[in-house]
Amino acid sequence: MATFRFDLVSPEKIAFSGDVDQVDIPGVEGDFGVLAGHAPVVAAIRPGIVTVTKGGKQQKVVVLGGIAEVSDKGLTVLADVATSVADLDAAQFAQTVASMEAQLAGKQGSELDRAIERLDHFKSIQQELQTTAMH
Repeated sequence: MATFRFDLVSPEKIAFSGDVDQVDIPGVEGDFGVLAGHAPVVAAIRPGIVTVTKGGKQQKVVVLGGIAEVSDKGLTVLADVATSVADLDAAQFAQTVASMEAQLAGKQGSELDRAIERLDHFKSIQQELQTTAMH
């Protein structure tokens, strides 16, 4: 399988840099996979899990939004926050979700809609983390 260059960068660190076989990205318009030779594209990323496949092994990284750019040089993801699933504190993440739920009562209109959408993304991440932990 052909490989391509992938860089995952957040303001704090370079979360991943290297040649990979495939990257699956949680896009705002829907999840999508990138393989070598993918057409150029720029896409917004929603909070979710980026799955990096290299040599038959997968590495998962939680991202909390950002931008993905596929070019002839490879794939670059500029994430607002990027944390390896292995380094994620599940209890702290659950506390963040609970806090987000508690804050819904004080919101209304479009602010409430955005808060619910973000909460849904976080709950989806939490569900996938729990499912992954069971395997």
